[in-house]
Amino acid sequence: MLCTGGALAGHASPSELADVFRAQVKHRLDPPPEEARRYGELALGALAQAGIAPGPQYVALVDRSPNVQAIFIYWLDDGAAPFLVGAAAASTGRGGGFDHFETPLGVFEHSTANPDFRAEGTHNKLGIRGYGTKGLRVFDLGWQQARRLWGQGGLGTMRLQMHATDPDLLEPRLGSVQSKGCIRIPASLNRLLDRFGMLDADYLAAAAQGSPMWVLPADQTPVEDAGRYLIVVDSERTDRPAWSPAPGPRATGTAAGGR
Repeated sequence: MLCTGGALAGHASPSELADVFRAQVKHRLDPPPEEARRYGELALGALAQAGIAPGPQYVALVDRSPNVQAIFIYWLDDGAAPFLVGAAAASTGRGGGFDHFETPLGVFEHSTANPDFRAEGTHNKLGIRGYGTKGLRVFDLGWQQARRLWGQGGLGTMRLQMHATDPDLLEPRLGSVQSKGCIRIPASLNRLLDRFGMLDADYLAAAAQGSPMWVLPADQTPVEDAGRYLIVVDSERTDRPAWSPAPGPRATGTAAGGR
């Protein structure tokens, strides 16, 4: 049920969450229906290849293609077409710097085995808040094998995370490859995922069994079909689609210091 100001009471439906997404998420993208279906099919295909039943559950899917750089939130259920809750600009790994990795492809489980934490909001020596403002959630997907984008290349090990980024220097660059391998998303989307526990199935199960889950917000109103999977694909597009424009010219410079 939608309440005054766009808040939700009780369990939110996928369509209600889509309304909140449209109202609250910055850097939002509007892929046409055929693109929404295409990416929904990519999500289903990736889960099937990993031996995972499609739902009912929420999942996040990221297209790491340099010509897309977007994240999609879907609700999936057996026998139903994937429902796109919303899409937004994102950033994945870029080359050219030490300790930079190509964001790995695959299905990654968001699990209490790799505990999340919250941004401290402090600036590094370059004046950058790599995880964004204080209190924002850092979704941890654990150690993963990924291709090095520096030196002699080859495979290495990186800590895969999904998080917000510096709101002034780096968030305007979402929609282009910018990170050291992690997935950067808008702070507003970070808050939405956190507030509704859309990827918190494992955390919610642990909390229900009495384990202290301090990272869950006190005011969280989790969705009924919380999921646990982040999917990374590469559409290998050769041209930039109109629905996923590149950042403006003021946001295309280089800056180090963000994950």
